[in-house]
Amino acid sequence: MVKKMRISNFGLWILMAFLVIAAVACKPEITEDKGLETSQELKKFSSVNELREYLQKNAQASYGTRYFGGVSRVMTMEVAESAAPSAKMAADSGASQYSTTNIQVEGVDEADFVKNDGRYIYTLTQNKLVIVDAYPAENAKIVSETEIGGIPRNMLVNNDRLVVFSDDNAQVPYFAEFDFVPRPRYTQKTHVFVYDIEDRSSPKLVNDYSINGYYFESRMIGDYVYFIAKDNVYFDGPIIALPAIRESSRTIAKPDIYYFDNPEQNYVFHTVASFNIFDNKDEVSAKTFMMGYSNTLYVSQDNIYIAYQKNLPWRYYEAHNEERFYDVVVPLLPSDVRSEISEIKDDSSLNSQEKWDKISSVLEDMYNNMEDGERKEIIERIEKAIEEYEIKLEAERRKTVIHKISIDSGEIEYKAKGEVPGYLLNQFSMDEHDGNLRLATTTEIWARKSVMYNNVFVLDDDMKTIGKLEAIAPDERIYSARFLGDRLYMVTFKRIDPLFVIDLSDSEKPEILGELKIPGFSDYLHPYDENHIIGIGKETEGNEWGGVSVKGVKLALFDVSDVKNPKQLDKYEIGDSGTDSEALHEYKAFLFDKSKNLLVIPVTEVRGKMEYDSRLGYYRQRLWQGAYAFGLTPEEGFEVKGRITHNEGDEQSDYYYYGSPNAVRRSLYMDDVLYTVSMGKIKANDLNDIENEIKEIKLPYEKQRYDYPYPVKTAGSPGIAVPETAVAERDI
Repeated sequence: MVKKMRISNFGLWILMAFLVIAAVACKPEITEDKGLETSQELKKFSSVNELREYLQKNAQASYGTRYFGGVSRVMTMEVAESAAPSAKMAADSGASQYSTTNIQVEGVDEADFVKNDGRYIYTLTQNKLVIVDAYPAENAKIVSETEIGGIPRNMLVNNDRLVVFSDDNAQVPYFAEFDFVPRPRYTQKTHVFVYDIEDRSSPKLVNDYSINGYYFESRMIGDYVYFIAKDNVYFDGPIIALPAIRESSRTIAKPDIYYFDNPEQNYVFHTVASFNIFDNKDEVSAKTFMMGYSNTLYVSQDNIYIAYQKNLPWRYYEAHNEERFYDVVVPLLPSDVRSEISEIKDDSSLNSQEKWDKISSVLEDMYNNMEDGERKEIIERIEKAIEEYEIKLEAERRKTVIHKISIDSGEIEYKAKGEVPGYLLNQFSMDEHDGNLRLATTTEIWARKSVMYNNVFVLDDDMKTIGKLEAIAPDERIYSARFLGDRLYMVTFKRIDPLFVIDLSDSEKPEILGELKIPGFSDYLHPYDENHIIGIGKETEGNEWGGVSVKGVKLALFDVSDVKNPKQLDKYEIGDSGTDSEALHEYKAFLFDKSKNLLVIPVTEVRGKMEYDSRLGYYRQRLWQGAYAFGLTPEEGFEVKGRITHNEGDEQSDYYYYGSPNAVRRSLYMDDVLYTVSMGKIKANDLNDIENEIKEIKLPYEKQRYDYPYPVKTAGSPGIAVPETAVAERDI
């Protein structure tokens, strides 16, 4: 005889969980959205009204909000230039060898706040463009200082032309509907200042382009500059701030606005613009693409790739709950229960609430007529099926959308889109090779349990997937990736640092050739030669709690000549836990030249134990900041050539002030001289004797009074309290 009993509290809790999951199963409006998908196809707005209607429609499908970001209008500003010497600089020859900005793709220059052409160093210091005649080093001096409007971000240099990208804010008047007076609206904008620097002592502004939105990225290919400005989309009343490019106060371009069928909680205008750096005709090509919050940009010599995470409308997830109940739960129920539920579902005389009342009663009766063991078994079976279902669906949902935009001599043309599972770490997770786009992604799923693994995909010229390698390094994520020719070098990490060597010679069949497992991880990979790779990251070690503790900065040299058995030839560790380097997250801070046997990185080095400072009343740690210069060969490994700091006096051996203008951030060389650059100064040192300082050039850095010593939180303290007497005059 079957023993009948009422559901226990635990069983009732489990049942209620299923009821909540399926609570939306019978709502007609959700059923209509069943299987909802998005095409991701490119479309173009034909009018402002069409744009407004699209935003209003999607606002209702995006949690009812009408907010799509900040408002932006274009407003020009005059550039104030500082007085410069009247004498014109002669175009004397510079160094025979000099370093350039560390870039990802050969022939595609990337903007930075420091540039070098073999004689002059160009640097942005606060709101000034400073040009230093740096060669020969012993005669180095500042030849001009030019004030830049807004907040200069970075620049590009091409012979006698220089471009500065700057963020700014503006107050723009606008008329609200039926208002009688214009009201102020605040907006972000990007300025693109183009200078003629034939006379380095007196740069001349030849173009002042501006566009609403904030500066995102830029590249230079040949004589053409490409830049992207991003502007949050906001509509309120009759006003929609549309992208427009101006030269001074004159509008020279109103880009067409394209969009993709991808519902977003927030929309962002991405305006891709280009111009010839030597053209004085105010000719700018531009197109605007409205999409979500993009986070990754990769540029080859022929294409721009913009990537973002794919989103689905919230009603999709409600429809999913219904599908999950009928497709996963119901098939696992006894046949008689399935039949009853099917009849209720198909009964058109019942409304959604009546249907669910009947279905829930059927489920309750089913559980009440089961023995404890039988009930437990079916619940566990359903839970396992739901878990597998969720993981599979989440892997499909968590995709990256990549849009391909062709560029050719300033022309901009949309080409195609692609989708791959997972998310990209950064631009080095993408690479174009022989017309194909290769990508390395991490899939991270938070369903009923956490699932993580990594993938490699190959997309053809039409952005269709032609090759893939999935589920690499389970429970780990990508920390760094570098595509070089037919290989991908990829580092993942959880407790150890596997370096994978992946073969991409057959685009349709990527395969792992070998892997090396060592402690630590690499945040950036850089080629030494075809058989050796340099990694920079952090060292790790196991701790007493069974976890992993992160130690100092680690440089490693890997031998990949035997692809099936990569080896670590040498490593060098800097500092204790907390030691950091800008090169870990900004590859432009990494200087390497094999022919010069030179590797230089900026370092903030933590030294020794925490010490109590009675003057300040809290604990802090002794730090050193500067640049490490290494020699590096496969035979000898890493050899410290010397260290350079820009700190002065007590700062050299005492406590380093966080964010100091004397923090070394970049390095470069001209012939046999190493130049290190901070916000406050440039130092020139002899490459053959690093400790030998040839010259120091003070940069025009103005001090602020709102800085504090480097904060170190004491054990058990809720925060950091700094007395007024501890306030130091530190540079920003």
